[in-house]
Amino acid sequence: MTNDPFSAAELAEGEKLFEQPWHFVKGVVDLDNLLDEQWPEVAFAGRSNVGKSSLINAVVRQNGLARTSNTPGRTQELNYFAPESGGFHIVDLPGYGFAKAPKDKVARWTEFIKTYLAGRPHLARAFVLIDSRHGIKAVDRTIMKLLSETAVAYQIVLTKADKISFKALEATRADVEREVAKAPAAYPVVITTSSEKKTGIAELRATLAKVRRDFS
Repeated sequence: MTNDPFSAAELAEGEKLFEQPWHFVKGVVDLDNLLDEQWPEVAFAGRSNVGKSSLINAVVRQNGLARTSNTPGRTQELNYFAPESGGFHIVDLPGYGFAKAPKDKVARWTEFIKTYLAGRPHLARAFVLIDSRHGIKAVDRTIMKLLSETAVAYQIVLTKADKISFKALEATRADVEREVAKAPAAYPVVITTSSEKKTGIAELRATLAKVRRDFS
């Protein structure tokens, strides 16, 4: 199992971007309050409890930056984070596909996520997080289809790689790679991560730094 190979310089660029402090900028609950700054941004999307907040915390080396919860659907805002030097945003989207919230609220959040993903001009790439133990589900395919239809580049990130066996992880990764190979907007390389073991974190940092550089 390997992530996309990076040069030493690219890995160093990723480490530099995340050596500086990051801070919470703003929480948004409706499209009218999205940030107006013309900075490139990347969005982390995924089913509720897929480990988005934990992964963001691991990437920025700040355990408490993105709020984590064991309760699906707890993150109800679109949250912006930025480095001290500015010029870039990471956006933590509300989890989708949870079952423990009222149906009207689920529908409202899901529509909010879809509208954001389809209409944000400074969105450089969306990272669709998939739990390694479960693979791609129907609700993930809905988001992936939307991204392809709206020509928003996206990349799959497998989370919680430490929670299953190596053989099972390889099988999940192979299944995901076959599926994204058919998606016109999907970046073909799947990044495998573990927030707890820090697997793939350096590669994800390098990817984010490259996305920022290429979009600027």
